[in-house]
Amino acid sequence: METDIFELEKKYWQGMENHKYETVKNLTSFPCIIAGKNGVHEVDETNFKKMFESGDGDKIKVLGFSDVKSQLFMGTTGIIAYIIELQDTKQNKTMKCACTSTWIQENNNWTCALHTEAELSEL
Repeated sequence: METDIFELEKKYWQGMENHKYETVKNLTSFPCIIAGKNGVHEVDETNFKKMFESGDGDKIKVLGFSDVKSQLFMGTTGIIAYIIELQDTKQNKTMKCACTSTWIQENNNWTCALHTEAELSEL
């Protein structure tokens, strides 16, 4: 199942990259928790949709994943951490972020309940 968690994470990023709200929504547990450069937020489905749609002009391309680590707990909770390389196609800028997600299984459906991102400093 640990490799399945990585496949779910990639599917989530593909939904973000292709701006497919239904895909991302169906992979999210509401309310979800998001932590990143703008702080920590608990987000319900209505506000999640507003946040997603407000990024309509933002275009990202996933360039790759590395250092993927995942664990499964009691068969119903999975955690994953990894480095993702993204290209902001609007600003033609490449960045790397360290990300973590917590996935939970309810009614045979896996959804992401927590996601964090930290942009890595240039070394």
